[in-house]
Amino acid sequence: MKYNENKYTYILAGVLATILVLFIGINIGKYKGASVNRSDLVDSSIVSSEKFQIFWKAWQILDNKFVTAASSTADAKIYGAIQGLASSYGDPYTVFFPPEQAKAFAEDISGNFQGVGMEIGIKEKQLQVVSPLKGSPAAKAGVKSGDLILKIGDKSTNDMSVDAAVKLIRGPKDSQVKITFFPLGGTKTVEKTITRDVINIPTLDTDTKTGGIFVIKLYSFTAQSTDLFRNALREFVASGDHKLVLDLRGNPGGYLDAAWDMASWFLPLGTTVVTEDFGGNNTPKVYKSKGYNIFNKNLQLMILVDNGSASAAEILAGALKENGVAKLVGVKTFGKGSVQELVSLTSDTSLKVTIARWLTPNGHNLSHDGLDPDFNIEITDKDITAKNDSQMNKAVELLRAMQ
Repeated sequence: MKYNENKYTYILAGVLATILVLFIGINIGKYKGASVNRSDLVDSSIVSSEKFQIFWKAWQILDNKFVTAASSTADAKIYGAIQGLASSYGDPYTVFFPPEQAKAFAEDISGNFQGVGMEIGIKEKQLQVVSPLKGSPAAKAGVKSGDLILKIGDKSTNDMSVDAAVKLIRGPKDSQVKITFFPLGGTKTVEKTITRDVINIPTLDTDTKTGGIFVIKLYSFTAQSTDLFRNALREFVASGDHKLVLDLRGNPGGYLDAAWDMASWFLPLGTTVVTEDFGGNNTPKVYKSKGYNIFNKNLQLMILVDNGSASAAEILAGALKENGVAKLVGVKTFGKGSVQELVSLTSDTSLKVTIARWLTPNGHNLSHDGLDPDFNIEITDKDITAKNDSQMNKAVELLRAMQ
């Protein structure tokens, strides 16, 4: 059973510690029937092998020899074993949810958006801020894309999953959470105490620059994004301008369908937008342009990206870049593009499994690496102090130079 007919790209690189949870790439399913034959699920030779017997031997030894009698229930042992099994796949987004976590996850999907307002993910086994949301408590506290998260409260984040971190960061409005960061480009740790709030997810703003340049700033790919983006394009067309900047910086992603739809305004019918690759488990699914394609070759387009651009933002940027419609300005994107399926194991437990990766039109695996910009422009400390947007300035400069 799918969670939503709109498939998501898995922005859960952060399960938005808001918890905003733009669950990208979540399908929800479950095994039907009261019982499952183990031979239907795994190779029978594994089940009957001596190696598998090690598990039961370890269980017996712990039961007989652990210093405190009855210190662990059978449920706790089974849940721990499943958690270990899931972690053995080496994917931070493939996780088991015992009852308490499964309930919290379900609440997040239903829209319990209270927290600090930042998307978090894991890169090189370290928790990292993908992007703080505009106007969120995290943004107001000075949290930046790329900041490492070292501690939440008094707990180290070493080997901590995204979902475990989210559980610690989330909380009711007006409560506080202490987080220790190692800022991107910094030299020492910084501890911030952030007051949680109800998070309003920003979507889109428009602006103009001198020289006939129109700017669309897209903050996230929500269910409302497609209509808002269409209206922004109407505003752009009505302006008579033909130079456009699409600002995807700090955009952690959202609905795949939104990115697919937006790309279709710029690409001919049938042009590849993105491919969902199941790694040999299924036939790849190719998402092709719906062919709105309202712009001619007079359109001049620059897309701003940074290390907070992730998932659906990378899908849109990659599709327009690799189909020759736009140039990218900024720095390498986050590199997050995978699809998860949520499977109910029992009435109160579930397993979230990565089932596919997103590939750009040229076959670039977004989960392995981000997108490289055509023009690499970093925003320095000097720029920040002077409130100088060197990336936007470069995009405007390039567009003004075009005839």
